[in-house]
Amino acid sequence: MTTPDDSLECAAQARGFLRIAGVDEVGRGPLAGPVTAAAVVLDLEQVPEGLNDSKQLSLKRRTLLEPLIAEKAQVSIAHASVAEIDQINILRASHLAMERAIAALDPPPDFALIDGNRIPRELMIPAQAVVKGDTRSVSIAAASIMAKMCRDRLMVDLAQQHPGYGWETNAGYPSKSHKAALVKFGVTPHHRRSFKPVHNILYQE
Repeated sequence: MTTPDDSLECAAQARGFLRIAGVDEVGRGPLAGPVTAAAVVLDLEQVPEGLNDSKQLSLKRRTLLEPLIAEKAQVSIAHASVAEIDQINILRASHLAMERAIAALDPPPDFALIDGNRIPRELMIPAQAVVKGDTRSVSIAAASIMAKMCRDRLMVDLAQQHPGYGWETNAGYPSKSHKAALVKFGVTPHHRRSFKPVHNILYQE
């Protein structure tokens, strides 16, 4: 398993960029809830030990790393809503969340490392798309942890308002129990109507 390092950040610094933001999103696959992005500018002299793609880390490890990242780095988190996802599609909405997270950093970064194979089209600064970036760049790995921790908490809160769907454990992803609850209890305002399993329940013959 590859672990992220700071080589992409150092390469950007060698090109003259000073403030490099790693950017990642979580929540493209769920049937419910917003898509959430984080932008993180690390101090490369003080990178917390053990950063990795949030999906590779246990909840315990993520919970330990979150305050360390918050303390040592500059962090911004932003969302695109369910309504925006349904209106502009999930890819564009995830890019919108990324653009918002980057725009909210103060002072602003001058370069971004974006997880994935595309750069958000409204981005105002130079950027590099990095496939599997959360396993290659410490900044993107830190962003993946911060975005996941934030979104998971949000889904736990929404689960209190809409019990029965299991969002506190499935985070809105299409688990078997979540799909069964959709059939049983119907569609909430937090469900993405443009996603096929939800759409099919709404528009059954």
